[in-house]
Amino acid sequence: MARFGGLLATDLLDVTDDPAALDSAGWWAVAVDYEGRVTCARFGRVGPDPAPPRATGRRHAPDPGHWTSSLDRAAYTAGVRRIRDHIAAGEVYQANLCRMLSAPVGADTDADALAADLAAGNPAPHAGVIRLPSRGVEIACASPELFLRREGAVVVSGPIKGTGRTEADLLEKDRAENVMIVDLVRNDIGRICLPGTVTVPRLCAVEAHPGLVHLVSTVRGELREDTGWPELLAVTFPPGSVTGAPKSSALRILRALETAPRGPYCGAVGWVDADRRRAELAVGIRTFWIERVPSGAGELRFGTGAGITWGSDPEREWRETELKASRLLAIAAGRRPERRTGDLGRAETVGHGEAAPGGGGTVARTGVPGGPGERERRGADIRPRRENEAMR
Repeated sequence: MARFGGLLATDLLDVTDDPAALDSAGWWAVAVDYEGRVTCARFGRVGPDPAPPRATGRRHAPDPGHWTSSLDRAAYTAGVRRIRDHIAAGEVYQANLCRMLSAPVGADTDADALAADLAAGNPAPHAGVIRLPSRGVEIACASPELFLRREGAVVVSGPIKGTGRTEADLLEKDRAENVMIVDLVRNDIGRICLPGTVTVPRLCAVEAHPGLVHLVSTVRGELREDTGWPELLAVTFPPGSVTGAPKSSALRILRALETAPRGPYCGAVGWVDADRRRAELAVGIRTFWIERVPSGAGELRFGTGAGITWGSDPEREWRETELKASRLLAIAAGRRPERRTGDLGRAETVGHGEAAPGGGGTVARTGVPGGPGERERRGADIRPRRENEAMR
């Protein structure tokens, strides 16, 4: 089953790893891992979600301090400093450094129930759930960020860069980072849009979300007639806001620094209505997913990260990762969200291997075709600047 935008989808008809299926017919739930593995599930019955609001307070996971982190505080802040070295060397302008959190869960942990509690305690504009346990896909998403919305030939993206507890916490560094990623997104979708149609209707708007604020921009374009979902995903994936600029350089640097795969985190989660040529895919942030062993037990996973620029302070970026995670981990633990954050995750290593999916059935998942390529920013000054040093 899947739930998105007030709709409930049931009666699973088909599962494929081929994004070209999204140009055929039917209503599809879509999950694309950050590493490029695609799962498209077509459902036969889609209608208004009849489920009433459910009470919060169920315990889906341990308390926040009992999660394991792929990077501890020392490793994460060292990674921030390393990215600043790459920036000083002119290799990259921005990179989004992430860490993966995990906690053991039992066979009774349910992504749909967790999604319901997230909707009650942390409402998000692009929230949803995909539950395909026999295919190893169990995702509860509370994303605030639009990756791609499609209405016929019109495509819209809503990159988020810049996070604080309040608007007063946002720095000039946050705005500069947002503008940088908007430029990257413009170049991404411009490769498949009609000339002159790519615009930025909204730049660096402040949006309030539970427990924090974001800077959000909007990029819009009109697709060429020959553009299908394989082409659209190939030029835009992974999302620019969770990689960096230039994208290919950031990906290379992040592969060397991050010690665990991101999975659905920083990928794409949402739905495609092929009959009506409509779609909405979120960037897979504020997202939980379950990796199970054959017994049904396994690990609940969650990712958090921050965009690193020359103006980044390592300790501040670490605190930003905690701010982004604290509210949702509290909800998963059955607790009321706290306003203050502490250390999230006790250990520093998570293995690269994924737990085997549970259930009776498998589906091959292949990468998004093609690749996003690299759009070099020209004329940017990455030298240390006095005002940036003052932010430390």
